[in-house]
Amino acid sequence: MRANTCVAQAENPQENQPSTTTFPRKISSVNDERISDICECVLDILSALFNVSGRELRQPGRTSTSISRVRQIGMYVTHVNMGLSMAEVGRGFGRDRTTVMHACHLIEDMRDDAEFDQIVRMTERITAIAFRQQLGGSE
Repeated sequence: MRANTCVAQAENPQENQPSTTTFPRKISSVNDERISDICECVLDILSALFNVSGRELRQPGRTSTSISRVRQIGMYVTHVNMGLSMAEVGRGFGRDRTTVMHACHLIEDMRDDAEFDQIVRMTERITAIAFRQQLGGSE
């Protein structure tokens, strides 16, 4: 049910949305349940957006490079745009804080490629749209 809600919110953007929205730590005092909900929703969005299995994205341990890259984009967007700490993102994605740090550095470096940057920007926009009400964005 949550996946449908997250994806539905992301698929129905309003016209006058900013091109990129960054939320500077607007999720204050986030408890573990809320962190889990946010990360689960991001994983559902990634699954729909990149047409990959949600089960594979949530799989503990190592996965194929393509699945890992999608998860890394999700970790990056969750940390940078949602304002969660790397430790919080790690808990939500079932990974370690250092894994999130590695993902963020890797994605940031890869954004030098214009095509890859466009993919990340699209993911940022869709995630921002999906979470705009929870994060105090305009409707």
